Amino acid sequence: MTETERVDCTDCFALPGPDNTRIAHVKTSGEISETWHTPDCPALAIMQINIGEGSKRVREQDEWAQGVFPAAHERLRKAAAMPVSTAAQPFVDALSELVQAQADTTGFVVLRRWAEILERHFPPELPDPDRTNE
Repeated sequence: MTETERVDCTDCFALPGPDNTRIAHVKTSGEISETWHTPDCPALAIMQINIGEGSKRVREQDEWAQGVFPAAHERLRKAAAMPVSTAAQPFVDALSELVQAQADTTGFVVLRRWAEILERHFPPELPDPDRTNE
């Protein structure tokens, strides 16, 4: 079992207790770090404000994107229907498919899906059996 490292709050120096708030973090190494705060701790108040503001910003950005995305997606479809040079065609096709994949999901297009699309439009060069290495 992983031991928990306790980090003292430099504002309130709270100890574990039923009235105090425990903030725990899992580090990249898998270790757990915890800090305890009193209910009136300034550091805890600032952390809660920042979390609330961050959530509000994400909601506002999502609302903006949901309003803008359909029209931008339609403009991309119209642009993709226009004649393009042969060299640019795989880029246009891949971008169109990636945007459509994003339009079809409520979250993010996962890496696996990106790889499938890019592999299809930009396949690796297969070895030429007629060419020999010296």
